Amino acid sequence: MTPASVSRKRRLLVIASTYPRWSGDPEPGFVHELARRLTDCFDVTVLGPHAPGAAFNEMLDGVRVVRYRYAPARLETLVNDGGIISNLQRKPWKWLLVPGFLVALAWRTWRLVRTVRPDVIHVHWLLPQGLVIALIGLIDSRVPPFVVTSHGADLFALRAPPLQAAKRFVARRATAITVVSTPMRDDLTRLGVTPCKISVQPMGVDLTRRFTPDYTVERSHNEILFVGRLVEKKGLRHLIDAMPAVLQSYPSAFLTVAGFGPEEAERRAQVKHLRLQDKVNFVGAISQPELPDLYRRAAVFVAPFVQAASGDQEGLGLVSVEAAGCGCPVVISDVPAVRQVFSEADMATLAKPGDATTLALAIIQALESSKKLTAVRTNAQNATVMSFDWTVVAKRYSDLLCALVTSS
Repeated sequence: MTPASVSRKRRLLVIASTYPRWSGDPEPGFVHELARRLTDCFDVTVLGPHAPGAAFNEMLDGVRVVRYRYAPARLETLVNDGGIISNLQRKPWKWLLVPGFLVALAWRTWRLVRTVRPDVIHVHWLLPQGLVIALIGLIDSRVPPFVVTSHGADLFALRAPPLQAAKRFVARRATAITVVSTPMRDDLTRLGVTPCKISVQPMGVDLTRRFTPDYTVERSHNEILFVGRLVEKKGLRHLIDAMPAVLQSYPSAFLTVAGFGPEEAERRAQVKHLRLQDKVNFVGAISQPELPDLYRRAAVFVAPFVQAASGDQEGLGLVSVEAAGCGCPVVISDVPAVRQVFSEADMATLAKPGDATTLALAIIQALESSKKLTAVRTNAQNATVMSFDWTVVAKRYSDLLCALVTSS
């Protein structure tokens, strides 16, 4: 068999901002989890921003990762520890990093389009990545079909008229658009995007090998668990506010906070103000392999999502799927994206967003209800939750990307 007779893999270029800086990085890794599962069908190259301690070029789980420098090393802090939008809101001086970030992103994207010669491009986030590839496509005919995936913050938070116009421009140029929840599709449609161009394709969770029940582990009767970035839309402030009411009914209850982010100092101060130091434990960043142990032992997992002042809100909230996959009872704010995961009769208790009183009542109900725990253990791997397994999700994205290559 000659080399020419061997069909080569198609080349996929992935462009993102949030991406693991190294193996085991606690930063959100959903883009990498998808990219590495696409290597069966594609030669995958990922372009992302550099960060202190990260390699400029490396192979990570079969994925070639290229990182671009956008500032001196000690100033490359725009992306991590909270995300771009949160970092800009909390530290306005970081707007000075944005021009360098955009120029470096555009230059390296154009260079990779010319050198990698991808058959298809998958862009994560409408802004700025989607805008950059759409503009390059205006001047370079070598830009192949591209899919843009919106994860929430880029759609919900960036609402100034010029940015809304930029999103419409990206939508017109994109071959296809995916969003991670149904409410996001509706939001894009209201923006004027053609509905037939949009599909709901959530990111995934490893429900086959990692986030699974283990009934040999004894579940706590009093540990309340929070997992997530310490940013406004995750709502930790409201969960801490709910703790005094929970403790009136359950004096032995305590809260474990797994995560990191720009709000940590404020949340610790809040805990001190409420004299909850012996009832709230900040354990910091937890890697993905360590998370199942937390979900399997907790009495209840709480996701107190809210809409941030900027308009940003949770696109889907896959931490709740991780918890459910491990058989952990879930209390979650009733934000629009949640009902795609948990129906009225499903295994989550819904609470009013931003309301510490109703949140406390929901937590108390979950702690009291042994029947609820039995139901969760029975339904931990139900069809709704299993639809978020990476095996299913990666197949849908692979089919979409392959179809774009074939039709181009």
